[in-house]
Amino acid sequence: MSLSLSAMFANMGWFAKGIVIVLAIMSIFSLTIALQKWWRLRKAQSETRKFAPEFSQFLEEDNLNEAIKLAEGYKKSHVARVLGGALGEVKPLLQDGSVTVADINSAERAVERNMLIIVSELKRGLAVLATVGATAPFVGLLGTVMGIVNAFQGMTVSGAGGLGSVSAGISEALITTAFGLIVAIPAVWFFNYFSTKIDNLSVEMTYTSKEMIDYLIKGVAGEFGRSRFTREFNATSASSGQGGPISQ
Repeated sequence: MSLSLSAMFANMGWFAKGIVIVLAIMSIFSLTIALQKWWRLRKAQSETRKFAPEFSQFLEEDNLNEAIKLAEGYKKSHVARVLGGALGEVKPLLQDGSVTVADINSAERAVERNMLIIVSELKRGLAVLATVGATAPFVGLLGTVMGIVNAFQGMTVSGAGGLGSVSAGISEALITTAFGLIVAIPAVWFFNYFSTKIDNLSVEMTYTSKEMIDYLIKGVAGEFGRSRFTREFNATSASSGQGGPISQ
C-alpha cells in the first residue's frame, strides 16, 4: 500500500488543509530560528576560542589598550563583549591610577549588565521553539478530531455503517496528528539543546569575567589605587600607635 501525501492532502477537507498549512508554517518558522541560533552560537564559540588566549596574553602584559581593541574586533564572541565592555568602563580609572574598591565594584556591575543583555539576546527565539513544541501536537489533534467528526457525519448522511465506511476518513484525520508530532519533536529537541548550550555559554562568561575582576584586583593591589590605600593605612597606624604596642 503506497502512501501519497499529495493525494491525501488533495482529499482533505478545507479545515484539515488549513491545519496542515498552519503546521507547515510553524515548522518552517521553528527550523529557521533553530538554524539561525545554531549558526550564531557556533560563531560565538569559534571567535571565543580565538579571542581568549590573545586576551589573556594582553592582560598578562598589562596592555589594556590592545586588550580592548581585541575585544572590539570580536563582535560575535559573547566573552569578548562582556570583558571588552567592562574594561572600556574602567580603562580611564586604571590609567590615572586612582582605582578604588568602588571602581572594582563598578566593573563587576558592568560585567553583570553586559551578561544580562547578551544572555537575553542568546535566548531570543527560544520561546518560539518552546511554543511550537508545546502546541503543534494539539493543533494536529484538533485537525484529527474534526476529521473524525466529519467522517461520522458522512456515515450518518449516507446511512452506511461499519468500520469500512469511516476508515478512510479516520486515516485522513490522523495525518494531522502525525504531522503535528513531526513538527513538535524537532522543536523540543532544539529548545533543550539551545537551552543547555546557552547555560554553558553563561558559565563561560561568568568564569572569564571573574578572572578579569581578579586581574583588576591584583592590579589595584600592586601599582594602582590600593598601594595608596596601603600607604594611607600605614600612615594612620603609625600616627596612632607611634611605633609601639598599645598600652593597657
